[in-house]
Amino acid sequence: MNFSIDELTFDEKGLIPAIVQNVNTGKVLMLAYMNKESLQKTIETKTTWFYSRSRQQLWNKGETSGNTQNVKRMSYDCDGDTLLVEVEPMGNACHTGAESCFFNDIDVESKEEPQADREIIDYLYRYIQNRRENPVEGSYTNYLFNKGLDKILKKVGEETTEVIIGAKNRDQEELINEFSDLVYHSIVLMVEQGISVEDIKKELTNRHKERDYEPKREPKSERYE
Repeated sequence: MNFSIDELTFDEKGLIPAIVQNVNTGKVLMLAYMNKESLQKTIETKTTWFYSRSRQQLWNKGETSGNTQNVKRMSYDCDGDTLLVEVEPMGNACHTGAESCFFNDIDVESKEEPQADREIIDYLYRYIQNRRENPVEGSYTNYLFNKGLDKILKKVGEETTEVIIGAKNRDQEELINEFSDLVYHSIVLMVEQGISVEDIKKELTNRHKERDYEPKREPKSERYE
């Protein structure tokens, strides 16, 4: 679809709010404002440019800090008065050093039941990675890293078997526990092998673009036909 900046609605000061989101995790990183010039520079350079209301000038995110944002996708809402900018961040978004500017929580959830953390996989990866880089005495994660690849592979194999047994037993609680153990040990293996969560997300994303989520199958031997 051909896009024209004239399709957007800017306010009386010539500005439009831009919500910046991590394209890989979905985490909202910041809210800033663009004018027509900064929007055009963002489109042309594929990095985020904004308009500073306090300094009344354009600024390129990460120009001084190095925490640039590579633009992967842009869209606007039904009224044409708000932008959504999906980026691959090359560092933290907030000037405080936080990953996102939105880190002050307002407690609105019920206390009756804990809520699942939608970013728990990313957190768990960082936690395991930190354990490897900063060992803690008595840590099971460090025990696995100290024992080496063969031990980690053995645990992944054991947990895979436990998942199969849980499924065969039709025991959902057991299966959830065993899947959780398998995910943990798989992430330990990913860290050991230098594979990131983003690598997996990108591969799945590429499969989605190709409309092919299923792994490729080897052709069957003729004797099985």
